[in-house]
Amino acid sequence: MEIAKNIITVVYLIVCAVLIIITLLQNKDNRNSMEDIAENPNANKFYEKSKGRTKEGRIQRNTIITGIIFAVMTIILGIIYVL
Repeated sequence: MEIAKNIITVVYLIVCAVLIIITLLQNKDNRNSMEDIAENPNANKFYEKSKGRTKEGRIQRNTIITGIIFAVMTIILGIIYVL
C-alpha cells in the first residue's frame, strides 16, 4: 500500500506541475465578448465556430482536462491518506 501511495503522490505532483504550466500558457483576452458583439455582430462567427481547433482552444481544453484530473486525484489522495 505504501508503494501505491508514493506512486500516486508522484503522479499527483506531475499533474500539479502540468496544470500550472498549461495555465500560464493561456493568453489573456482583455476584450469583453459584449464589446465584440456591440462593435460588429457578424465579425467573429467563423472564429467562434472553429475556436476549438486553434492553439488557444486546445490549450483551454487541455487545461479543463488537467483540472478535472487534478480534482479527482485530490479526492483519491485524501481518501488514501485518511485510511
